[in-house]
Amino acid sequence: MSMTRNFMQLRLRADRKRRLGLCIIAAVFLGGVLVSLMIGRSFISPITIGQYLLGADVGGDAFTLGVLRFPRVIVAGLAGMCFGMGGVTFQTLLRNPLASPDIIGISSGASAAAVFCIVMLGLSGAVVSVVAVAAGLGVALAIYLLAWKGGAAGARLILVGIGISAMLQSFTAYLLTQAPSWSLQQSLRWMTGSTNGAQLELALPLVLALALFGGALIVIRRDLEVLRMGDDLAAGLGVRIGHVQIVAICAAVGLVAFATAATGPIAFVAFLAGPIAARLIKGGGSLLLPAALTGAALVVLADFVGQVLLPARYPVGIVTGVLGAPYLVLLIIKDNRNGGAL
Repeated sequence: MSMTRNFMQLRLRADRKRRLGLCIIAAVFLGGVLVSLMIGRSFISPITIGQYLLGADVGGDAFTLGVLRFPRVIVAGLAGMCFGMGGVTFQTLLRNPLASPDIIGISSGASAAAVFCIVMLGLSGAVVSVVAVAAGLGVALAIYLLAWKGGAAGARLILVGIGISAMLQSFTAYLLTQAPSWSLQQSLRWMTGSTNGAQLELALPLVLALALFGGALIVIRRDLEVLRMGDDLAAGLGVRIGHVQIVAICAAVGLVAFATAATGPIAFVAFLAGPIAARLIKGGGSLLLPAALTGAALVVLADFVGQVLLPARYPVGIVTGVLGAPYLVLLIIKDNRNGGAL
């Protein structure tokens, strides 16, 4: 009886810590959204924002909110959710913090295909986004097949992905040297990631991706957590490993590909969202929702920093790259000191 009571107390304490962590992440995200809507070249009060949401006439602020700020914040938040959820899925599935879609080449594949369409084929708009999604899926399949050797081991898949990513980035850089001036600005968006010119039309595919792919991940979240402890233990507990891996990889790639198609490859969001969420969520359990909220907060806040707080205006991908690159170096150094393979 005493053991049961102690277990229940520990469970309740863990649930409270998890809820507290989720509330902190959600508060940071919502705070970032509010600040981004309020502050820019002009200041708009929270009262005016509330009036606009209720349909009141707010004069010239209606254009600033409806055309400039709201679409940017909505697309940034949704793309961040996709990157965060996709990134933590790879990290959980492969049990390696380096197993991030932007590091193993999936985002690079979408970017290279998009730049090729713009520079070489003269395409634009939705066609480029569709090609980017297809390329992201194709690169993920190629990495998986090249890494296969009686199974796709995490370290082998990461190394193959890093090599493919380097080749794709070189190809993209070559394409940019051939780009005419009229398409260079559009092409650069696919190198760094940006929410400039975001429109509400971009939000619908992201919502659908979250509903379809994110929903699939939520359904298998418990099996994913068991896989974190190893394939043998998962198989012993009745997890259908092959089925879960296929669903998880397809869903994660779909999320990242759609996010990349909307904003370009915003660097290191998929890489950072999971570890940050894990530090804030102390109660255990699935990191899918916390990582999604963390990714959204990262993109919204980084976009605000790049547009408002720095001397010049910078795309959001440059700001997240400055944040993520040192963490990547520190992670590799730490893993090397601990005798890791990567």
